[in-house]
Amino acid sequence: RLKVGTTLFMLAMHVGAVFALLPRFWSWQGLVAFGVLYWTTVLGVTLGLHRLVAHRSFEAPKWLERLLVVMGTLGCQGGPVEWVGLHRHHHKFSDTDADHHNSNRGFWWSHMGWMFEEIPAMGAVPRFSADLAKDPYYRWLNNNFLLLQLPLAGLLFLIGSLTGAGGWALVLWGIPLRLVLVYHVTWLVNSATHVWGYRNFDCPDRSTNCWWVAILSFGEGWHNNHHAFPHSARHGLRWFEFDITWQHIRALKSLGLAKRIRLAHYRP
Repeated sequence: RLKVGTTLFMLAMHVGAVFALLPRFWSWQGLVAFGVLYWTTVLGVTLGLHRLVAHRSFEAPKWLERLLVVMGTLGCQGGPVEWVGLHRHHHKFSDTDADHHNSNRGFWWSHMGWMFEEIPAMGAVPRFSADLAKDPYYRWLNNNFLLLQLPLAGLLFLIGSLTGAGGWALVLWGIPLRLVLVYHVTWLVNSATHVWGYRNFDCPDRSTNCWWVAILSFGEGWHNNHHAFPHSARHGLRWFEFDITWQHIRALKSLGLAKRIRLAHYRP
């Protein structure tokens, strides 16, 4: 069944992103706002939702974990309980009929087509993310993740009005344009890195390492490495596989904010 709400939301965000690129909405303030929020959101997804929470690749203070999860939830990819549950489900059934973005069903399906239909994997979310569902904070975020965009929109509108960039201009650059680009970068990990690239490890799925996806997604494009060692905090395992998220974890470690870091002990 078609998910009407998701379809209309995605259509609205893509239309908003196109409007943001019109000359009348261009400003350096908008570009800066976009850059800061892109870094915030992508890092929240890769460092917070993915490596810290979904795979428990390292430990961090609770306040930092919750901050990173909020940053990731700003990506509007569902709430953290749902995101983590679906991701863990993907790893268990990667590229099989049970996988909700099975790449064997084609590029469109694995990239974004799966989101517009009711998927059986949603029924497994409570089982795969029961640890997060116990936390009232994560349950609230999961149920109200869309609301996070409202204070952000208000802040962007205020800054745009005060700096002369235009309130709506900053809102368009900071919300629909940012969300659409973050969406497609995230989806490329589900689609492109199961089609193009090379493989260091003979995994049972079609995962590959794709350098340009790794750049856009802060290291998530080293996807074959990740599927070989899902709990490794470092995805780029060869000397040239630059992993921006791993560099952030190293920085956190130097500050005493990342401990018990789990790493792959094998190098290809």
